[in-house]
Amino acid sequence: MEETKSSTTGTSTGSGAQALTIAVSLAAAAGVGYLVYRNGETWLRSLLLYLSRMKLARQVVTRFPPAWAVANRFIAGESVDEAIAVARQLNAKGMTVALDYLGESVSDAGEAAAARDQILYLLQQIHAGGVDAYVSVKLSQLGLKVDENLALANLRTLLTEAQKRGLRIRIDMEESALVDTTLDLYRRLRFGEGFDNVGVVIQSYLYRSEEDVRRLAAEGAWVRLVKGAYKEPPTVAYPQKTHVDAAFVRLAELLLSDEARQHGAHLAAATHDDTMIAAVQRYAAAHHLPKDAFEFQMLYGIRRERQEQLVAQGYRVRIYVPYGTAWYPYFMRRLAERPANLWFFVSNFFKA
Repeated sequence: MEETKSSTTGTSTGSGAQALTIAVSLAAAAGVGYLVYRNGETWLRSLLLYLSRMKLARQVVTRFPPAWAVANRFIAGESVDEAIAVARQLNAKGMTVALDYLGESVSDAGEAAAARDQILYLLQQIHAGGVDAYVSVKLSQLGLKVDENLALANLRTLLTEAQKRGLRIRIDMEESALVDTTLDLYRRLRFGEGFDNVGVVIQSYLYRSEEDVRRLAAEGAWVRLVKGAYKEPPTVAYPQKTHVDAAFVRLAELLLSDEARQHGAHLAAATHDDTMIAAVQRYAAAHHLPKDAFEFQMLYGIRRERQEQLVAQGYRVRIYVPYGTAWYPYFMRRLAERPANLWFFVSNFFKA
C-alpha cells in the first residue's frame, strides 16, 4: 500500500509540474504573440538575434530536453558519424552537401585548435566515406577574434588537408565587422598561396555587397549568396525585407552574367524563398543557362519537399548540414530568419 501511495503521489506531482510548465509556456507564447502583433516581425527577429548571443539564454535552452527535440530537425546530431550518415542519405536523394561543424567566436587559441582538429577529422571522414560534400567554416571558430594570424594558420592547415583529398572549403560570412578581414584572408589564401579550393559567402542585406560581388565575379569566385542572418544596424544593412530581396536578385544575376561565368564565377543561391528561386530560374532560362551552371542551397530540415522537387526538375541542390554540440546560436538564427520556423518550434515544443 505504501509503494502504491508513493507512486501515485509521485505521478501526481509530476503531472502537476508538467501542467505548470505547459501553463507558463502557453502564457509566454501568448505574450510573444501579442508583442509580435503590436510591434511586427522585425521586433521578434531582433529579440531572437539578441537571445542568440546571450550566455544565460543558451544555458537555459540547451539544458531543456524539448529544445533539442525540436532543434535536431535542423541539426544532424552531435557527432561526425551522424553528420556523415545524413550526408549519405541526402546524396542518395540526388543532393550534394555542405557540412558545418558548429561553433563560433572562440575566446582562446586552445579552443581554435580544437575546432581545427575536429574539422580535420571531418575532412578525413568525408573522404573515407566517399560522400559528395564540402566543408563550411567560420573564421571566428578558428580564432579570428583572438588573433588574425591564428585564424589564417588554422584555415591554411584545413585547406592543405582538403586539397590533398580533393575537397573544398567555403568560408562562412559572419557579422559585418568581420567582412573586410574575411575577404582579405580569402584572397590571401586563394591568390597569394594558390588554394583554388576555397570559396566565400556574401550577404545580400549589406549595402556593400554589390561592390563586393562585382569584384568577386571578376575574380572568378565560388560564391554562396545568402540574405544574411545577423543583427545589423540600418547604417550598414537594408532594414526592409523587400530591399534585401531585391538585392539578392541583383547579386544573383551579377554572378550568373556572361562576364562572371567567363571568369569562372559560380553561384550557389542559398534561399528557401520561392520568389527568389523563381527569379534565378527566370534569369537562367532567359540567358539559356544549363541547370548545372549554378546550384540552389537550402538548410537541412527546412522545406524538404521543395528540395526534392528542385532535384526532380533537374536543378543542382546542395543541403547545408550543421552538426555538433554548439548548436544554440545557429538554431536561434534559424528561428529569427523565418517566423514559420518559430511557429514550428512552438508547436513541436508541446509535442515534445
